[in-house]
Amino acid sequence: MSEKILKKEDYEEPCCPLSAPGHVKSIPTGRVIDKLDEYLSRNDYASAERHLRYWLAEAECGNDMRGKLTVLNEQIGLYRKTGKREECFRTIDEAMTLVFALGMDNTVTLGTTLINAATGYKAFNEAEKAIPLYQKAQDVYESVLEPDDSRLGALYNNMALAYMETEKYESAEELFEKALSIMSKQPHGEGEMAITYLNLADCASQKLGLTESEDIVNEYLDTAEKLLDTPDLPRDGNHAFVCEKCAPTFGYYGFFMAEKKFAERAREIYERS
Repeated sequence: MSEKILKKEDYEEPCCPLSAPGHVKSIPTGRVIDKLDEYLSRNDYASAERHLRYWLAEAECGNDMRGKLTVLNEQIGLYRKTGKREECFRTIDEAMTLVFALGMDNTVTLGTTLINAATGYKAFNEAEKAIPLYQKAQDVYESVLEPDDSRLGALYNNMALAYMETEKYESAEELFEKALSIMSKQPHGEGEMAITYLNLADCASQKLGLTESEDIVNEYLDTAEKLLDTPDLPRDGNHAFVCEKCAPTFGYYGFFMAEKKFAERAREIYERS
């Protein structure tokens, strides 16, 4: 049987088997991600989704399974951001099947895929499913990455949030502190540190209650605000995303001026993009 050649009209529902024979035609993953970042910097999620669908089909048609895995990982993050639960879970299943089929045991790629899968589950209130995946990712990352690698910091932060959702507050606090230690050593790591301090505020509030935790929470929020206002922090798309993400937390705890400041800053950056 000859291999089916997909036409553009087939791209919405591509069908290229994993075991398809023939030459591998690699997709330009660097350019794919750069273009995706451009769409995300403008909050253009519809274009981002079309972009990833197109390159998923190209990877399948070219038998580029590593490229396909890269696209699947990006799709998990996009579906998480856009609240598409079923699409996210379906993509997680496909990515996890593929990463093991490719024999990527104890690699950064496996760790990254595990983290993306776990974060996808956590985003849709499935923390119990997420934690074992985070733990496996921790084993992989700690064995293959340098101790101060920023990817470890991101893992600890996300893993801590899953522990918070399951009321394991002490474990969450330990991981947040480990994340802060790593992020403090990164160039322009202030944005990620600010997110972590806001997460610590939420952790304290949930653990102790709003009244008992008020002083601790205020201290964490003051620190987060100063970090986001760091003078040499680039005011780019990533900073806009961080400000947009942080603003509601400031408002929740009564820091209304900070909430307004960071929401307006995010909007201004997006409008310039």
